[in-house]
Amino acid sequence: MQRAHAARRVVDATLGHGGHAAAFRAAGAEVFGIDRDPDAMATARDRLGEPGMRYLQAPYASADAVAAVADFHPDFILLDLGVSSRQLDREERGFSFRVGAPLDMRMSSDGPDAADWLALTPHAGLMQVFREYGDERRARRLADEVVRRRGNAPFLISDDLVGAIRGALGPRSGPGDFARIFQAVRIAVNDELGGLERVLPSFRDALDDGGTLAVISYHSGEDRVVKTAFRTWSAGCTCPGGLPQCACGHIPLGSVEPRRAIVADSAEVAANPRARSARLRFFRTNHAG
Repeated sequence: MQRAHAARRVVDATLGHGGHAAAFRAAGAEVFGIDRDPDAMATARDRLGEPGMRYLQAPYASADAVAAVADFHPDFILLDLGVSSRQLDREERGFSFRVGAPLDMRMSSDGPDAADWLALTPHAGLMQVFREYGDERRARRLADEVVRRRGNAPFLISDDLVGAIRGALGPRSGPGDFARIFQAVRIAVNDELGGLERVLPSFRDALDDGGTLAVISYHSGEDRVVKTAFRTWSAGCTCPGGLPQCACGHIPLGSVEPRRAIVADSAEVAANPRARSARLRFFRTNHAG
């Protein structure tokens, strides 16, 4: 992210274990790191220390985080929406479909976990999440299977959800299907798309004039939210053609630079296969416009 090199006040709103924050600070920026995960926050603090850093443990879309970001007056904000490898690899966090893993998937210890979500979500809600977040064309069948099975026994471990997926999609379903559906449930449990939609305008408005909002997404739904917001904010006059003068008064709030999402090259994917689905988009503000 070359444009971040000139930034002086950076918000890393998904601090994780501090990799991006370390690079920002090495480039001379003061960094405000936010993360909802207490384990990630503790790891980042140990790695980064205090000089040149501020910290807040909270969901990035929370009222506390939004207010703190505005008070910080950043010129660069980063949202990296991916789940860290350490989170995925720790069985007790319940993000994976390893045999016997608990159905948790929460980014923090607050609120209902994945087992609760599977137990309490109505059929229509299950179907919507499987279809929209999991890109599953047999979403109704999978929702039917979850409802049928939870009537006999609760969903407690990864095997229970894997069994429902196989029951609905057939014995040939495999890791790719499991990954999509588990990711969909994780997004729903943590209200990830809802939080993203709510926070983007607040983060845009918190930036100094000429500041940049950068978002790295790993899911088509996330990228769609970001792309739509950035396109809407950069639009100018929306009046029908032929009017003698603008009647809508719509002024662009900034620009999308570059126009297309940036994706990982083959070398980066080879070094980090999880970067294959990453999409990076930038929006540069123009509040004075």
